[in-house]
Amino acid sequence: MAQRIYLDRKWRFNEEFDEEMIEVPMKKSTLINIPHTVKETPASYFDESIYQMVSAYQKSISAPIQWKNKDVFLTFEGVGHACDVYINGKHVKHHDCGYTAFTINVTRHLKYGEDNLITVRVDSRETLNQPPFGYVIDYMTYGGIYRDVYFEIKDKTHFIDVFLQPSLLERVSTSKRTKKQIKMMKVQGILKTECYITNSIYDLAVDDHAFIRQYLGEDLIISQPVVGLEHVEGGYIFNISSAPATVKLWDIENPVLYPVKTQLVIDDKVVDEFEANIGFRSSEFRKNGYYLNGRKVKLRGLNRHQSYPYVGYAMPESMQRLDAKILKEELAVNAVRTSHYPQSQYFIDECDKLGLLVFTEIPGWQHIGDNDWKDIAVENTKDMVVQYRNHPSIILWGTRINESQDDDELYKRTNDVAHKYDPTRPTGGVRVIAKSSLLEDVYTYNDFVHSGKNKGCRKKSDITSDVEKPYLISEYNGHMYPTKPYDSEKHRQEHAIRHANVLNSVAEETDIAGAFGWCMFDYNTHKDFGSGDRVCYHGVMDMFRNPKLAASVYSAFSDSENVLEVTSSFDIGEHPASNLGKTYIITNADLVRMYKNDELIKEYTPADSEFENMKHGPILIDDFIGDAVENSGEFKKGQAKLVKQALNQLTIEGFKISPSMLWTALKLVLIHRFNPSKAVATYSKYIGDWGNASREYRFEAIKDGKTVKTVTKAAVTEAHMEIKSSHTLLTEWHTYDVANIRIKILDQNNNQLYFFNRPISFEVDGPFEVIGPTSISPVGGAAGVYIKSIGEDGDGKLTIHCDGLEDVQIGLSAECLV
Repeated sequence: MAQRIYLDRKWRFNEEFDEEMIEVPMKKSTLINIPHTVKETPASYFDESIYQMVSAYQKSISAPIQWKNKDVFLTFEGVGHACDVYINGKHVKHHDCGYTAFTINVTRHLKYGEDNLITVRVDSRETLNQPPFGYVIDYMTYGGIYRDVYFEIKDKTHFIDVFLQPSLLERVSTSKRTKKQIKMMKVQGILKTECYITNSIYDLAVDDHAFIRQYLGEDLIISQPVVGLEHVEGGYIFNISSAPATVKLWDIENPVLYPVKTQLVIDDKVVDEFEANIGFRSSEFRKNGYYLNGRKVKLRGLNRHQSYPYVGYAMPESMQRLDAKILKEELAVNAVRTSHYPQSQYFIDECDKLGLLVFTEIPGWQHIGDNDWKDIAVENTKDMVVQYRNHPSIILWGTRINESQDDDELYKRTNDVAHKYDPTRPTGGVRVIAKSSLLEDVYTYNDFVHSGKNKGCRKKSDITSDVEKPYLISEYNGHMYPTKPYDSEKHRQEHAIRHANVLNSVAEETDIAGAFGWCMFDYNTHKDFGSGDRVCYHGVMDMFRNPKLAASVYSAFSDSENVLEVTSSFDIGEHPASNLGKTYIITNADLVRMYKNDELIKEYTPADSEFENMKHGPILIDDFIGDAVENSGEFKKGQAKLVKQALNQLTIEGFKISPSMLWTALKLVLIHRFNPSKAVATYSKYIGDWGNASREYRFEAIKDGKTVKTVTKAAVTEAHMEIKSSHTLLTEWHTYDVANIRIKILDQNNNQLYFFNRPISFEVDGPFEVIGPTSISPVGGAAGVYIKSIGEDGDGKLTIHCDGLEDVQIGLSAECLV
């Protein structure tokens, strides 16, 4: 039976590689664990050249004598970006991609019963002749061994790979079914499997010594002798198909996964076993949209980079899974694009579990290199497909370098490779060119047409070169309106409304499969991009995954979380000339009641939103007065109505004479005899706060007749820290664990204080350490810290301190299971 042994712990690292290290242990080194970055960086304002180096990793490993008659494989899940592996002084592998895994058969290179020296030369310079390098790149390309490393020990006859292809035997439609009905729905499914087996199977198979057994959950679904082998490079393919079975659907509403265990049995002994989770679903891009299980689904997604503050790509399993959970549970999207490279298997696995649809693509950013560069791109395509094709969440392969020019010769090769190794999924190619050469199955396009006042997206017919093929928007917004967490209130609101505008427009276009916003969170970038501080502020969240206002536009799609955001603090000094301007309610409630100084002003419902194609679009607040003018006794009925109208217009539009404002004023003066000299006093009494007691606004979100959330806007009198921890029990399996701690500074009514900038410090007790600095300043009233376990059991705590605020302590526990 195959055995996996993780090798993530106790590597030696040196920032400089020397040829002498190939054969002898390093003289100077730092003890580290994988995942690891070659250089920790500041959160901003750093020179990206500091992580561009040729470094060395080294580990001494004992190979038991029992392995001598086995095949031993060494796998690196991710090394950024080119690397050479040496065992006992001998070069055994060169790999040219920082985003795909590679495996080495090290059987004949090991000394059994002795220690073996593994040395890895890691080149993270951006002068490499491989994707994504060759020109500028709008993201950092951090270096290091940043994903898992492990041995697999197998019998001489074993699986090289297993490709599981579940499908439905019937066309199904979940269009008119509720979530509960989808959850209960059962269909007929079948599982086809391609088993890739080593050459040695041939002699065994002809004598009926070899069988394939396959289990779906607990049920044995196949027990079949290995006959009819098809020879391929490196081994043989054996195809099997299960009998029809009654199964539940994998769906975004109810992602039912079935564990599948495929065994290679020789002389009644299980010599190898492949395990994976599958989902039975139909996934289809049609010319008029995307269909999941026969139901038309508008893809609503965000793009995700795999980077984190300080450590770049080097984060363990829990943090990879957390990003998927944030996307699904906090941002309420149904899809994600892994821009611009394949990402962690843990992240994709969590997408499988959550029902988050995935568009993954080959590494690259605009540039196409020479023939050697192109050959690597084709190899990257093969590796991506083969390594990720058993994930039910993946619905589309990206086989084109992001935003590159047409290159039919190259892209015919990448598409052919993708279809060869996975005939079950379509291909797409992200471009910024309208009417370009279309070799893929889906025309995917970055649509940045929206500039705030115009329509949120272009029509399919304006972009695609073949209207009979499906069309998908792969990016929108992003660089069109960068937004820092501490930008002005008006800017932050505009950012949110732009996202709503695009979502609303895409929903209106019935032949667009969906759209992926740019992007999930802010990220570090090169000097050529961003805001000069090496940060790209394109996210709907900050780098620590604290939501910006725009995040609430997505969260409002949630059916499980109660969302209520009001886009203004109602502080007059935050606005030019103290004119409030437009203010929106963002909610998924049935009804929102607005109060001013405890008096009901107005009730708002989803029908009041101008975003008519969204179930819960932002709602413009158009009344700040309620019945106060009518009830004051100062004005007659007709006059009161016009005074109220004029005051609300002034609040939203400011002191500018629009045609409608002029007409209202003329009617007040000429028809209703309103004295213009009273205008300022009237405005001050009912709207303006100059010199008066500041007003308090309260908003109540109502669902099913109950108040589910309240937002109160009033003058700030005190502040406190709100802490959200991903988890407090840090569990070590084969490497360290990390907890994400998100911090917000809030007022007495739990409103975020966007301009709070007093430093925050962190102190840990127990078997933990802080990643990055122990003292930072909040950005936009929010901050974050990552806490890392150090390989020991025990309890401890994190103390978060900020002058003038009450300390917050979080209890932590560490459990080491190795």
